[in-house]
Amino acid sequence: MKGGECILKKIGGARKEEVLSRIKQENKYIAISILHEKDKFSISLLCKIAMIPRSSYYKWTKRKKSIQETDNRMLIAEIVKIYNEVDGIYGYRRITLNLNRRLGLNINHKRVYRLMKLASLQSVIRRKKKRYMISAPQQVEENLLNREFTADRLNQKWLTDVTELKYGNSQKAYLSAILDLHDKSIVAYVLGHSNNNDLVFKTLDNALIASPGTSPMLHSDRGFQYTSHKFKRKLADAGMTHSMSRVGKCIDNGPMEAFWGILKCEKYYLHKYHTYEELCKAIDEYINFYNTKRLQKRLNGLSPMEFRALTG
Repeated sequence: MKGGECILKKIGGARKEEVLSRIKQENKYIAISILHEKDKFSISLLCKIAMIPRSSYYKWTKRKKSIQETDNRMLIAEIVKIYNEVDGIYGYRRITLNLNRRLGLNINHKRVYRLMKLASLQSVIRRKKKRYMISAPQQVEENLLNREFTADRLNQKWLTDVTELKYGNSQKAYLSAILDLHDKSIVAYVLGHSNNNDLVFKTLDNALIASPGTSPMLHSDRGFQYTSHKFKRKLADAGMTHSMSRVGKCIDNGPMEAFWGILKCEKYYLHKYHTYEELCKAIDEYINFYNTKRLQKRLNGLSPMEFRALTG
């Protein structure tokens, strides 16, 4: 716990409010002083904005300055100097680096942030916001699954989704998979370099090859691959029903999301994958382990494939 927090912790409720009030008032006085010196605003105007009497401000200016206040004023002067030298492009983190190097100190970035806030200094550079292309889905389906995450038989209800994985120098790969709700097995999966229609379509094709003659309900989110007319035709040709999660409701596809969490915690996060081939091999090994050896309490202590052999 920091020093200031420790002090406030020991102070009683009413006294604490008084201390906090004084701190806020002190900050107002400091801000008025800085803005008056830096931008030549009138004291009268600044006091009016801060809603404090001018007499209180002038009384404050005549008091004996503390060591901390003297230090802060010196730091603010250096901060303003650095800020102006670079035309305001530095934020508090970079100001901190330059300040510490220039003064040979080790000032915390939080202190610099507070001092810059008092001096009304902010980087002129704004962080770029990620822009997402929002496209209208070609077709959507109702949430027929309705969070009924059990199935009486094999190939009755399938869930599907795509997750992102990284390897090498932040290169991306995408894993598409289909899970059977009856035994929680992974029916089919495909790892690819792109999150596109081919990745999802190939996963579905592999699942139908592995389970010929089946026509389960397939539940997915509203990703662009699943809402395309081509995907709808593929399902119709296979005699399958399509169910979709509601917008922003990941829990509607809960068991699939849970599988991603298991795979990442038990395999992916434990290793560093330098190549796509290493990642691919790891995924193959883990899904084989998950299907054949990973025992599940909900499957009466059996692995998905053992449960399938007994109930399929």
